[in-house]
Amino acid sequence: MNRITRLFENKKSSVLSVYFTAGYPHHADTIPILEALEENGIDMAEIGIPFSDPMADGLVIQHSAEEALRNGMSLRLLFEQLKDVRKTIRMPLILMGYLNPIMQFGFSRFCQACAEAGIDGMIIPDLPFADYLANYQSVAYQYGLKMIMLITPETSGERILLIDRHTEGFIYMVSSASTTGAQQQFDESKQAYFTRVAAMKLRNPLMVGFGISNKATLEAASARTNGAIVGSKFIQLLGEKNSPDEAVKGLLEALQR
Repeated sequence: MNRITRLFENKKSSVLSVYFTAGYPHHADTIPILEALEENGIDMAEIGIPFSDPMADGLVIQHSAEEALRNGMSLRLLFEQLKDVRKTIRMPLILMGYLNPIMQFGFSRFCQACAEAGIDGMIIPDLPFADYLANYQSVAYQYGLKMIMLITPETSGERILLIDRHTEGFIYMVSSASTTGAQQQFDESKQAYFTRVAAMKLRNPLMVGFGISNKATLEAASARTNGAIVGSKFIQLLGEKNSPDEAVKGLLEALQR
């Protein structure tokens, strides 16, 4: 069974997924970061593939991508780092990246490399859903990979149902139509969006991302969904702390304040 599927079968609420950029702050940090996340009880990890034009990302993640590229991170190097990841890591792992570097690598080759490394799913924010259905779904399915699609407060109910019908794993609920970045609280309109989508009783679990940085945003995101995704806050801490373990512990402390 796919590890993402198993996670949500065993844990229905308060799932915590953490995003980080591969190659930041140092090019060899991928496995140490994953080990620190798992040792501290994080449920799932999203490994970001650095790209020179990350259009959906805020300044913190943009900076981490620039640093990672300067550190020499590439898809080839990332897969080399991940080749033995399942010797130590049991949690679900997702690769998140933009279409350009994945297509340069080759989509079929990318999916094969994911499967060989034990990756469970992928998020490609700029892959149009219609293109996914027409050209990529069968390849992802062949390699047992879950394609996670994003929705926003502007996504129509019809489209949400279509995504729910044709994907597995979970649905990534972007908290707003803006870029990533930590927020102090979610306003009433965002919470109404969480409530509206939760009321649709979709077959896929729901995870909220973009803006989770403290107790208030974590609780608001998790109250009506299966859990939350943290990115910018963790990357900020990776740049400030002396080790991945300190960064994870700092994140868990921040999410209780």
